[in-house]
Amino acid sequence: YSKPVEQSASTGQLSLCCTVQLISAYAKILDGASNGSDSKKLRVEEAPPSRVIHIRKLPNEASEAEVIALGLPFGKVTNILTLKGKNQAFLEMGTEEAAITMVNYYTTVTPHIRNVPVFIQYSNHKELKTDASNQRTQAVLQAVSAVQSPSSDVQEILAAASSPVLRIIIDNMFYPVTLDVLQQIFSKFGTVMKIITFTKNNQFQALLQFSDPVNAQQAKLALDGQNIYNSCCTLRIDFSKLVNLNVKYNNDKSRDYTRPELPAGDGQPSLDPTVAAAFSKDSNSLLGKIPGALNPLSAAAAAAAAAGRVALAGQAGSSGVLLVSNLNEEVSNTHMNTRVYGDVQRVKILYNKKDSALIQMSDSNQAQLAMSHLNGQKMYGKIIRVTLSKHQTVALPRDGLDDQGLTKDYANSPLHRFKKPGSKNFQNIFPPSATLHLSNIPQDVTEDDLRLLFSNAGGTVKAFKFFQDRKMALIQMSTVEEAIQALIDLHNYNMGGNQHLRVSFSKSTI
Repeated sequence: YSKPVEQSASTGQLSLCCTVQLISAYAKILDGASNGSDSKKLRVEEAPPSRVIHIRKLPNEASEAEVIALGLPFGKVTNILTLKGKNQAFLEMGTEEAAITMVNYYTTVTPHIRNVPVFIQYSNHKELKTDASNQRTQAVLQAVSAVQSPSSDVQEILAAASSPVLRIIIDNMFYPVTLDVLQQIFSKFGTVMKIITFTKNNQFQALLQFSDPVNAQQAKLALDGQNIYNSCCTLRIDFSKLVNLNVKYNNDKSRDYTRPELPAGDGQPSLDPTVAAAFSKDSNSLLGKIPGALNPLSAAAAAAAAAGRVALAGQAGSSGVLLVSNLNEEVSNTHMNTRVYGDVQRVKILYNKKDSALIQMSDSNQAQLAMSHLNGQKMYGKIIRVTLSKHQTVALPRDGLDDQGLTKDYANSPLHRFKKPGSKNFQNIFPPSATLHLSNIPQDVTEDDLRLLFSNAGGTVKAFKFFQDRKMALIQMSTVEEAIQALIDLHNYNMGGNQHLRVSFSKSTI
């Protein structure tokens, strides 16, 4: 029986050999597949320049127009193919040079669509050939051909995208936003040449000019809808129809970075070079990564510092105490206006300078917010100046010492608006305006009653509008100064039955 055993052994060796060969072959197949995949990936990543661009990781809701917008600043877009199921798209540029410029740029600055980063590389395709029978492809082709039509919406996008000037609106501006903060944020996308800030429709706005339209396009794509600070100060960005800004003064309202010799202008504080230099080095306190947000405390301190009014956060001037000067000495309640922007804790009229006062807010954020909105406003016929004080607190007079009533303690005042964390009052903070928002109005109070009340405060009522429930209303005075005076006099006014009127500045107009 040795032969069968030998035969069996031979069969076993053959079986084992075949098994080893099979495993080896399978491993080679797997290895080859893996290498092939790697090679394919390598070929995609190292594809030679082509006028067809491959775009990956698009958000689900991305539209063809948004994909086209990525290529518009670099030249003519001649075709597009989107793969919705794979969140990918192919964009065909008019020339290979335009495609090279686009890829080179987006290699250094990650493009975003709807705040989602997308990835761009050359395609292995040299041109896009879309199926003429595919209706969707036909619709895309029509959109692409519309780029060349002067009357088309896409052409308007192209014209807008060719402007280096952005129009910026700040929504929900709880913390101050200054010209220098905008410069720090937007300069991450290119050279910022000029900035003009202003208030329109009771909203802080700015016009910002880049040196290149491509920089403006990328900044808009990355920053539109982002918050400068945590949960507030939202950027709303559009292209301006202007192609060049005319800046006459370098101050905290406007700046031409190409002409440092420009004057500050009448009544406007000029840029303090030492503060600007220190501020530019304090990169950790500003927006470091896009998208992202700042810590509110350091952000507000940095914003105030950028205005050239105070030292940087962490140094002298980062307290919650304000120094208010050039007050009308005959009016003792001018500090009431700061209540709109925070909870006043203590007030001290200076003994040897009765037109100046120290006002302690609950924290430095509130102090900086009040300073940003109130500095330079006209109150009771005088333009007030508001800065941060070197004092950390306002000291109460010692027991038994008569300070002639110059120091007041409001720590337990019922007028505080911001005691509750997350209160809706935080969302309704606006710069001084001629239009006031009234709330907590008793049901039996009429429009005539309120008009008479505000007229007796020393102003002229231009317009009035009740809300539907008649518990709230808007009232418009003839000037911002009149509105400020009315707010000071009438906020918390007893309307009867222990029901007190609430007054604040409004962003709306009548």
